[in-house]
Amino acid sequence: MTPKVILKRHGFWPLLLLLLPGLLAAQQVQLEFEGRFPELRDNAMAFIGTVEGRSADNLRRYARTAVKRTEEALRALGYYRPDIRWRVEEGDPALLVLIIDPGDPVRIRNLDVRVEGPAASDRDFLPIDTRRIAPGSVLNHGYYDSARQSIQNRALRLGYFDGRFLARRLTVDPNEGVADIELVYESGERYFLGEVTFEEGHGFELQLLERFVRFEAGVPYHADHVARLNSDLSNSGYFSQVIIDAPHTDAVDRVVPVRVELRQRDPRSVAMGIGFSTDVGPRLRTSWTEHWINERGHRRGLETELSEPRQSLSGWYELPLDPPMTDALRLTSGYQREQIEDVESERLTLGQQWRHQMDSGWMRVLSMRWEGERFRIGDQPSQKSSLLLPGIGFSKLQADSPMDPSRGFRLQLDVVGGHRAALSEADILQVVGVARGLYTLADRHRFLARAQVGGIATNRFSKVPPSLRFFAGGDQSVRGYGYETLSPREDGASVGGRFLLASSAEYQYSFSRSWRLAAFVDHGNAVNDPLDPLATGVGGGIRWVSPVGPLRLDIAKGLDDQFGGGWRLHFSMGPEL
Repeated sequence: MTPKVILKRHGFWPLLLLLLPGLLAAQQVQLEFEGRFPELRDNAMAFIGTVEGRSADNLRRYARTAVKRTEEALRALGYYRPDIRWRVEEGDPALLVLIIDPGDPVRIRNLDVRVEGPAASDRDFLPIDTRRIAPGSVLNHGYYDSARQSIQNRALRLGYFDGRFLARRLTVDPNEGVADIELVYESGERYFLGEVTFEEGHGFELQLLERFVRFEAGVPYHADHVARLNSDLSNSGYFSQVIIDAPHTDAVDRVVPVRVELRQRDPRSVAMGIGFSTDVGPRLRTSWTEHWINERGHRRGLETELSEPRQSLSGWYELPLDPPMTDALRLTSGYQREQIEDVESERLTLGQQWRHQMDSGWMRVLSMRWEGERFRIGDQPSQKSSLLLPGIGFSKLQADSPMDPSRGFRLQLDVVGGHRAALSEADILQVVGVARGLYTLADRHRFLARAQVGGIATNRFSKVPPSLRFFAGGDQSVRGYGYETLSPREDGASVGGRFLLASSAEYQYSFSRSWRLAAFVDHGNAVNDPLDPLATGVGGGIRWVSPVGPLRLDIAKGLDDQFGGGWRLHFSMGPEL
C-alpha cells in the first residue's frame, strides 16, 4: 500500500524564508544543493538556525538533527523525498556539510475549495483566490495555510461569525508525488450592524457626531464600515482618542451594537515652520488653530508667512457641514504684500468657500471673495483694483500614499470671474487647469508628468491685478529660469501674461529606499498669445524622502537666452502630486 500523509492541522509548518544575519558569521553548517534552489536553501538554514562553537565530534552527533530539520524545511515547500548525505570537515572551526538532492517536488493533483451557505451567493465573499494552490503547482504549505486563513479572515470581515470548516484536509502521497486539497467552508448567516451609540463625555452635539456615521443601522456587517468610522473620527481634528467597540458576541438576533468612546483633544495648538526654497529664499510660517470652539464643532485659525519677497497674514472661521469629514463652509480674510521682480503689490481679501465632496470623488469648492489690490508694475504709476470674484473649483487626488506616493494623479480646474455690474472694475474671467501624474515601474523607475494651462478673458487687461495675471519660471514651473521672470515685458519689466502654458516630464531612479536621482525637461511660458514661443529648461537633481516629505535639489539649464535662461540651482520640498 502506498503510504499517505494526512494533515489536518498545519500550524506545524511555519514557512521561514528570512535569512538571519547571525547565520553568516560563525556558522558551522554548510548546505550544498545539487542544482539552484535558493528558496530551499534559505528555508533550510532558517530551520537549522545558528550552529557555532562545536567540535568535529559534536558535529557528527548533531548531523542527524540537522538532517531532520532540513527534511522538515524541504517538506514545507513540497519536497518530500530528498536525498541528504553529510560529512564533517576538520578545521578551525570544523564544518558539517550537507549534500542535498531535493528530488522531484510534490504537485497538487486535485483542488476542491467550496463555500456553502449564504456566502456562496455573496459577491463580496467570492471568488476565493486559489492561483497559488492550483492543480499542477508545487505544494507549498504556506500557500495552503494562506488560502485557508483568507477564507476565515474574509468571513470575519463580512460578518459571517458563525462560519466553520466542514472539511479542511491536505492529503500528500510522497511516493506518487501528488497532493489533494479539500477546503469546504459553511458560512452561516451574516450579521448586521446596529445603532451607533456615543458614550457621554465627548463634549459635542450628538447631531454633529451622527453625521460622521456613513452607514445605516441594519446594513450587513462589514468591518470596513467600522474602520472608516474610526478613521473619520480620528482625522476630524476634534479628538485625541477614538475607541470603537463592535463585538459580535453582544449581538441580539445577529445585530451587532456599535459603541464609540471619544476623548477631546486640546482645543488649541500653535505650529511654526522654517523652510527654504530658491524661489522665495528663507521662509517662516506660523499658525494658531482652535480645533473646536463650541459643541457644534466650529473652528478658527490664524496663519502668517514671512519671507523676503512675501509677507502675509490670514484668518479663517470654519463650520462643518454634512458629512463633516469632507464638507465645510469657511469664511476667510487676509492681507498679503509682495515684491517679486518688477511687481509690487498689496492685497486685502475677504471671502467664503463652500467645500463639498461629490459622489464621484471630486472635491467641489464654490467661492465668493472680494479683493482690493494696490500694485505697481515696473516704472508704471501705482494702480488700484477692486474686484468681486465668484468662483468654482474642482479637484481630485488619487494616490497610494499621502506623503510619498508611488503612483497616482491630481486633476484640478479653477474658474473665477468678475463683472463691472457686480462691484468689479473690469470684466474678468480666469480659467486654470492643472494635471499631474506619477507612475512607478519595478519599484525603482518613477515617471512624473505635469501640465498647466491658464487663460484670462477681459476687456481691460490693464485693470487685471498681478495676483490674477500669469507668470512662469522657478522651482514649481519652468526650472532654469528665475522665479516668475517668464512673462511678457514692457519697457524691460515683466508685466504678466494673459495665458499660461507649462509642462514637465521627469524620470527618477531610486537607488535606495530614501534617495533618488532625477532627470527632467520643463517647457512653458506666460504669454499674451498661445502661439508665442515657450522657454525650455533641462537638468538633473537628487531627491531625499525625509520624515517630513520629499526634499528636491536640482541644477537646471535654461536653454533660451532670450528669456534669461542659464544655470540655476533649485531647492524645494513637498509632495510630488
